[in-house]
Amino acid sequence: MRQRQSRRTKRKAMVEINVVPYIDVMLVLLIIFMITAPMLTQGVKVSLPQASAKKISPTQNKPFIVTVNANGQYFTNQSSNETVSADALKMAVMQALQNNPKKQVYVKGDKNASYGQVVAAMVLLQKAGVDNVGLVTDDPQKT
Repeated sequence: MRQRQSRRTKRKAMVEINVVPYIDVMLVLLIIFMITAPMLTQGVKVSLPQASAKKISPTQNKPFIVTVNANGQYFTNQSSNETVSADALKMAVMQALQNNPKKQVYVKGDKNASYGQVVAAMVLLQKAGVDNVGLVTDDPQKT
């Protein structure tokens, strides 16, 4: 009879892991990242190319190219070698994006143009609604 009582009082070991605290921690981390991620994206977003960058594969859509010369004047591939004011540039880009929201936009900066002039062009593009701007470079191995 004593053996029967000892069998009843023995308990099996718990083999399961309680994952609820881990889920709680993961949710807190997710909320922290969701709050801090938008705060980290400020300023003009650019990816500076290397000197010998690969060529971009041609697409059927003609990209919108803004050229900044050494004097800080703006030109576009949409106008025929005429200088474009900052307001006209902004309107032209907005119209091009309205026709095709996925249109690629590139900035061609003269090597003698100041960094500030090129950044000013990029800020104008950002105000016009361009999310992604590419920089056009010259291949040094071509010459």
